[in-house]
Amino acid sequence: MNSKFQSNAPGRAAVLLALVVGLAAGCDRDSVKVYKMATPDVAAAPSAPAPQLKWTLPAGWTEKPAGEMRLASFAALGKNGQAVDISIVPLPGLAGGDLNNVNRWRGQVGLGPIGADELTKLGESVTVGDAPAQLYDQAGTPPGATAPARILAVGLHRPDMMWFFKATGDDESVASQKGNFIAWLKSIQFADALAGLPAGHPDISGALPPAAAGGTPEMPAGHPDMGGMMPAAALPDTGPAPALPAWTVPPGWQTEPPGAMVLAKFTAVENGAKAEVSVSSFPGDVGGLLANINRWRRQIGLPQIEDAGLAQAVTPLTTPAGPASHVDLTSADGKTRLAGVILPLNGQSWFYKFTGDAAVVDHQKAAFLNFVQSAKY
Repeated sequence: MNSKFQSNAPGRAAVLLALVVGLAAGCDRDSVKVYKMATPDVAAAPSAPAPQLKWTLPAGWTEKPAGEMRLASFAALGKNGQAVDISIVPLPGLAGGDLNNVNRWRGQVGLGPIGADELTKLGESVTVGDAPAQLYDQAGTPPGATAPARILAVGLHRPDMMWFFKATGDDESVASQKGNFIAWLKSIQFADALAGLPAGHPDISGALPPAAAGGTPEMPAGHPDMGGMMPAAALPDTGPAPALPAWTVPPGWQTEPPGAMVLAKFTAVENGAKAEVSVSSFPGDVGGLLANINRWRRQIGLPQIEDAGLAQAVTPLTTPAGPASHVDLTSADGKTRLAGVILPLNGQSWFYKFTGDAAVVDHQKAAFLNFVQSAKY
């Protein structure tokens, strides 16, 4: 069972990227999904080949929606039926360097940072396809959590790009999937690029500035942290993750292990329905307010808006750290709601997103805004 992506050309104002994922492990018939993305105007961009990525999923792994800023996501069951989250995320350049990335992962599971002299002792030699790489296996108890968690992570160096392959979840479940994870890495293939069109990302490329048009041939689109195909010039290296603010978590929110590109995560559950809070931070304005709001709109199936509609879509929000922008979105069917806040601060953009069951978000929106306003950076 393999999966691949490529791009084709529908016109000047948009580029459609098809991510075709085969999900038929253990059988001969594939089911196919196609993801479409709209990019900024790329008429001035040079022709660029679109990379292809293929893999074989281990038995029992299932595809999930790619989600915010991921190229692909999968789920596997570990011990006691606990889920393990697996992701693929590309990042431009050196993506902050191996040491910074390992220390970020260590911080996510409550471990202290290490020095460069200790880095080589932690890595396990694996292959991603035919390419040698280092697997970092980190386990500990995340800040605010009571149960131990584990992260398996590989950063594969390729020209002008780092590819991150990561599995996260509770300690025992991730450990039980380690063999499958390593076998999956070995199955991954980077096929020859297809010539002719700029490449993009199925989820977030619409939030990216067109400045990437002058980038490398393989990856002309930008991306805020760990996703999408873009050149190192699209954004500066993110470096180590910023320190978490001190904040007041509302009663009843459950702390979850943070994922790729997510500094902190919480869930709110009412009557079996759930909504999720995520906190992320990226350097710069990450494409600007309009592009990021349109990214959120696409995530719940809403059409994009133009500049003229921005003032009506955004509500100013005052926080102790400075002025922020708040947006409240509901899907067309009324089932999903997304409350988001974007706070520019000291050259970073902080993203707070509360999304999920519309009734849960409606009932706890005030608590969410209080949470955002409680943050001390």
